[in-house]
Amino acid sequence: MESGQDDRRGGAVPEDQTQRALTELIAGRRLGVLATIKRDGRPQLSNVVYAFDRERGLIRVSVTDDRAKTANLRRDPRASFHVSSDDGWAYAVAEARAELTPVAADPGDATVEELAGLFRSVQGEHPDWADFRRAMVAERRLVLRLHVDRVYGVSPRG
Repeated sequence: MESGQDDRRGGAVPEDQTQRALTELIAGRRLGVLATIKRDGRPQLSNVVYAFDRERGLIRVSVTDDRAKTANLRRDPRASFHVSSDDGWAYAVAEARAELTPVAADPGDATVEELAGLFRSVQGEHPDWADFRRAMVAERRLVLRLHVDRVYGVSPRG
């Protein structure tokens, strides 16, 4: 991953320290904003719950097959992902390439297994995994994998 800093408040931060701080901001959150590209070229934004694997530079999101963001990413896999601090002054933007798993078709398939792992990493154990697995198929869910290419933003001060 490449990083950069857009800090209009001044004070340069070394590249490795900036990268660490921005990565920590992404890793420390669970709610972000996914930006995809609509057919007319304008951005389409969605608030999403996510899990971030910092070792792999991978953001994962559970999405449904019928949503605009899914259609947009099938057409154009470029995406941006925005996360901000509680006060909004610090933020990180991850530019990424999207990969979509197959739609969940069976409660025991690989997509449902990955969705279960994603749920665990974000929310912990589900009270009824059999029901969860059936719901993933009924809702036509899949996993959006965002392979992060570049991170930039304003790192938290502290």
